[in-house]
Amino acid sequence: MVVGKVVGTIVSTRKDPKLIGNKFLVVDIYEKFDNGNKGKILAIDSVGAGVGDLVIVTLGSAARFACDTPDMPVDATIVGIVDDEKDIRINS
Repeated sequence: MVVGKVVGTIVSTRKDPKLIGNKFLVVDIYEKFDNGNKGKILAIDSVGAGVGDLVIVTLGSAARFACDTPDMPVDATIVGIVDDEKDIRINS
């Protein structure tokens, strides 16, 4: 999992049918938590996050299970909104 800030949204009118009804958010991954993503990623939102929120994102095959749809074609899912960041001391 990584931590990042939601910086935007993506709207897609044509997509895989399994993705219909999902919100797509652009997340800027904090350098300290970067696992080789180098910057921004596109993630499915499963918790009601919005632009400006600090979020926890799960990556890879775990992202499909976080959506409760193991056959959904995703590799990044927002699974949490950070309430208090003081203990992780993020400096980006």
